[in-house]
Amino acid sequence: MKTHVDAHKGDRFGLLMVMFAAILWGTVGVVVQTIYTQSATNPLSIGFFRLAISVPVLFLACVRTLGWKMFQIAKRDLALMVLTGVMTAFSQVCYFASISYIGVAAATLIAICTAPIWVALLASLLLRERFTLAILLALMCAVGGTILLVDVQTSQITVQAHTVFGVFLALSSALGYSSFTLCSRFLARRNHPLQSLTVGLLAGAIFLLAIALSSGLVIQYSFIGWISLLYLGTVTTALAYLLYFSGMRHTPATIASIATLLEPLTSTILAWWLLGEKLNSLSFVGGILLLIAIAILYRENRHGNHRNSPEELKDQQS
Repeated sequence: MKTHVDAHKGDRFGLLMVMFAAILWGTVGVVVQTIYTQSATNPLSIGFFRLAISVPVLFLACVRTLGWKMFQIAKRDLALMVLTGVMTAFSQVCYFASISYIGVAAATLIAICTAPIWVALLASLLLRERFTLAILLALMCAVGGTILLVDVQTSQITVQAHTVFGVFLALSSALGYSSFTLCSRFLARRNHPLQSLTVGLLAGAIFLLAIALSSGLVIQYSFIGWISLLYLGTVTTALAYLLYFSGMRHTPATIASIATLLEPLTSTILAWWLLGEKLNSLSFVGGILLLIAIAILYRENRHGNHRNSPEELKDQQS
């Protein structure tokens, strides 16, 4: 039986794993930019190879860790794993498509900022997770900080917001990510993270392959391009998602979705450091607000205020 102290340690460690996964995801933008400069490719091809490269790595790790037990998956969980992978791919496709309608900045703003709101609403309804005042404050700081960090001018939003379909696609991307987060929370309680990841990302890769083949799959890359794709598949996908799924065992979906907003913070810092992109004073304020949000979430998890559902109480005692 787990002690109260052990449960709190698991909470803190789980949140740290989710945060580290978000930091790794934050390096994707710089790496993808490198691929674009080296090869004439498209987002769907990069997305497919990112998932396809990660699957063999995860499969070998799953076999080494679980052996034949890796194939012992309940039908309900298998369906959720497939849904998780498809939602991951669906979220990427909707995000890429929305860019052509409303631009990168507006699409990023809508997709990133609305995802934690979707998760908070759905988690309170489906998972009965407690939505505390501290979580609400962290959510407000995180969304506000992301808006300042993305640095979208009001006039740009006003001009491009009339493209209803583009906004719909960006919202669909956020909803797809929210579905992924909630499914991850369900699966983390009953399955090893490697099982969920291997099956889910395989399904996502097949889904993206079908779309990429219809629009043109690019398979010719430079040496640096393939090294970059290898990094995307092994580090930002296999390792990052493993950390995320492992952390979800101890972290509520709402808190996890807010913590992953470290991704745009990391991406912005790397773009400033490595690509020479300029940051204004509002960007620094946005980064500070995101860090405040993370500090609030860490404190919330430390006190264990979210543990109020019967399922989680039962998991603590097992």
